[in-house]
Amino acid sequence: MIAALLLASAAPTALDAERAFASDAQRIGQWSAFLKYADHDAVMFTPQAVWARDFLKGRKDPPRSVRWRPSDSFVSCDGRTAVNTGPWFRADGKPGGSFITVWQQGRQGWRWVYDGGVPTPARKALSAKAVVHRATCGARAAGPPIAPPPKLTPKEARTTPEDNGRGESADGTLGWDWKVAPGGARTLRVFLWNKSHYAEVIHGIDPAK
Repeated sequence: MIAALLLASAAPTALDAERAFASDAQRIGQWSAFLKYADHDAVMFTPQAVWARDFLKGRKDPPRSVRWRPSDSFVSCDGRTAVNTGPWFRADGKPGGSFITVWQQGRQGWRWVYDGGVPTPARKALSAKAVVHRATCGARAAGPPIAPPPKLTPKEARTTPEDNGRGESADGTLGWDWKVAPGGARTLRVFLWNKSHYAEVIHGIDPAK
């Protein structure tokens, strides 16, 4: 039992994946890193939703990458899905706002399935230590975090490249939904099971450009 706990604590987390992703953006290039860590069904925004695999294929890296570091990680009870957020900075070092990335752990390790920034400044400075917020395990309310229920594969939730999407962790303790308006404004909500209810832990808004 003790050995199993030690192995679990030593396993890579979504925070480890986020930091490796950010480091590789500086080492191998911004879009190369995005592609390296993207799930096959990952979604990003331009400002409408697009498949990341299509947007990133053959895209040339900019001379200098943006920088970011997680300050908060909202994690499902089973530990296999997480939403990271924190400050991001433009290539010239100026604040860009906050990033929000949804991660899922599968056979290939951690891969991001949603990535989008919002202009709202992050709550913590770049140098702050990241805080992990874990969903409550055990009994929870009937139904998913966000109604109506999303259509899930047996193992993992997936997003879709449309003007709205939703997903949840396999254990149902972490859920999210997003919507892009015709003018390009985008909203993302993230919900975490907290003993007796689903608490809205992120409400990110990126206004139309």
